[in-house]
Amino acid sequence: MHFSKKKPFLLAVICLMIVLSGCSKNDGVVDEAEKYISSIEKINIPDDVKVIGLGEATHGNVELQKLKKDIFEAFIRNNEQVRVFVIEGDFGGGQEINQFISGGEGTAEEALGALDYSIYKTEQMIDFVQWMHDYNAAASDDEKIYFYGNDMQRYDYSKKGLLDYYEVVNKEAGRKYAVQLEHASNNTMRSLSTKQVKKINEVLDNIMFDLQSNEAAYTKHSSSDTFAFAFQYAQLMKQRTELFLNEGDYQQLRDQYLADNLQWIVEFEAARGHDKVLFSGHNGHIEKTSASLAGYKSMGNYLDELYGAKYFAIGTDLMNSEFQALNRGSDKREDYKIKNHNDLVDAFSEVEPNIFYVNFEKASESKQLLDVIKSEQKMVNVGDDFRSWQRLFKMFYTIEMVPNKAYDGIIIVKEATPTDVID
Repeated sequence: MHFSKKKPFLLAVICLMIVLSGCSKNDGVVDEAEKYISSIEKINIPDDVKVIGLGEATHGNVELQKLKKDIFEAFIRNNEQVRVFVIEGDFGGGQEINQFISGGEGTAEEALGALDYSIYKTEQMIDFVQWMHDYNAAASDDEKIYFYGNDMQRYDYSKKGLLDYYEVVNKEAGRKYAVQLEHASNNTMRSLSTKQVKKINEVLDNIMFDLQSNEAAYTKHSSSDTFAFAFQYAQLMKQRTELFLNEGDYQQLRDQYLADNLQWIVEFEAARGHDKVLFSGHNGHIEKTSASLAGYKSMGNYLDELYGAKYFAIGTDLMNSEFQALNRGSDKREDYKIKNHNDLVDAFSEVEPNIFYVNFEKASESKQLLDVIKSEQKMVNVGDDFRSWQRLFKMFYTIEMVPNKAYDGIIIVKEATPTDVID
């Protein structure tokens, strides 16, 4: 085969051009990008907002887990009137944490264990819960803070809360229900037959009917608040059961239930004078556009329909990330590295801070940024299940969405490091 002598020269020129282009300034960088960012401590929330959603692009980055405390603390310090924190975690387990931060016994690590979510068994979350405990110890009653979960994927602590209530208002019924709900537990729930799950569902229907029928009598022996919690515990257990009975619609039902439960928390706390709630969960739950290729309607979409402008969603995106996730194939937690480029993160690639906030209303003042945030971007989206080969294909660690439709603002992390789950 004959080779032209010019080809090596042309190849060298092309390679040189590639190298030089890599050294040149990124064409996507926005002029005076610093004008459109702020620190986390200076995030400003409109006065009429009721629910603030804080998303995380992965469940396994230190910086994203620390944001929970940093933002909640900043809101308190800046008098944003946010006193309620809700996590994408078990409702019943969340009440165990709330008891701890309200002066209960034990340790922050033990309290976190009640969520039964390994992604939260980290030093960052332990520090957050301990901080809430210490804050409440010194706070006046009207300044105290509260912790909730709004998820329904566990049984144990919701069952405990429900049966504890019956110990107060109707011990005989409580003993009967304890026997009937024996197999409704975190340890056994995945080994139950469909017949057993349906039986649990019937029992929960009976319990909810009993509570509704005897509300006046039960409230006399307790309080309206404890009654409301008892009914909600039963409701959460029924949601868990419905998920088992409708596996094909699991994602759709779960996000609907997440929204329903968050609405319950918002209304319950509003009646106590707490008008704003901060929710923290995965980007896929808090974004407003149901962008997931799985085709389910996101919690954030429900909240957007329910609250409109009173729901304020803050997403997160990453440039370079080393994160931890569970490899379900090996059943081991592993660290993975990904690099992410899209027009949005690249626009801020030369700003100095590692972590910063971009308010989309402010960003819209720049025509260049407006064009970016109103067009589709591939943004990091990783759950707690990942494989090494997925790093090779961007479609497996990003999701395509229009930023200013999905969120009201975004926090960008340039270099993110992995969490370390405590066994």
